[in-house]
Amino acid sequence: MGRHNKKTDSHIRRNSVIALTGLVPIGLITAANTAGAAPKVPFLSTSSSSEVADVAQEATDTAPEAAEAVTPVAETAAEAAPAAEAAPAAPALAPVQATPPLPASIAQGALGIPSISVAAYQNAERMLAVEQPGCGMYWTLIAGIGRVESTHAYDGKADDKGNMLKPVLGPVLDGTLGGNAVIRDTDGGKLDGDANYDRAVGPTQFLPETWNRYAGDGNGDGVADPQNLFDSALTTGKYLCDGGLNVKDPIQAAKAVHRYNNSAAYVANVLAWSAGYSSGIIPAAADLPRIH
Repeated sequence: MGRHNKKTDSHIRRNSVIALTGLVPIGLITAANTAGAAPKVPFLSTSSSSEVADVAQEATDTAPEAAEAVTPVAETAAEAAPAAEAAPAAPALAPVQATPPLPASIAQGALGIPSISVAAYQNAERMLAVEQPGCGMYWTLIAGIGRVESTHAYDGKADDKGNMLKPVLGPVLDGTLGGNAVIRDTDGGKLDGDANYDRAVGPTQFLPETWNRYAGDGNGDGVADPQNLFDSALTTGKYLCDGGLNVKDPIQAAKAVHRYNNSAAYVANVLAWSAGYSSGIIPAAADLPRIH
């Protein structure tokens, strides 16, 4: 909901509408064993008993030689097959900020966060702990932004890969909506679909110019998409960390959020929700001033 990099006293508010795709398959591998049958020696009923005895004795005498000539297929195959290598264990994920149990939906409680949104916020915390360790990013601060900007992608209107079922687009910033700045197009309509004026995009509402400056690939698919929860969460964290801020310091956290949106009421709301997710205590009405 913030102007981000645009310096203006007007505060951009976004009416968001929402974006879709996918599943992750798992494969199963099986092995089969084969067995053989022993040959029979035919009984010749027309032969004399001595001939039968001779044939039987000859079969007995030659059986060991025949057995030696037969290659044990199963045994040879077992020797030829290389031993299966054990799959390397997946590296353990770094721990993230611990919080009390939270409802999985806003419909279940004011502090509800859909599991896909939690996964995206926590993924951003882990990535930034490696990329910008001095920032001290914690996932509930990003969650505070997500709560204020789109109510966590409208309470989880995303697929299991974090792609919005419908794209989230703010109002056209052409000056027709009171309180919003006029911002001419900066991306040729590539992100917001408007080649004349900009619109904020995605569940954490970035102006196209700001998105292109900080865009992060949170899900590792090679694309930074503002309509993907994992990408938008990481980009939000990167923007909050910009300028060497350490958000573990409450004053610097407030400064980072204020830069996201130049509104004291906006800062109060984001920090109140962030504290609520961290503590499990629902913010009081006095901590959630109306954002104009």
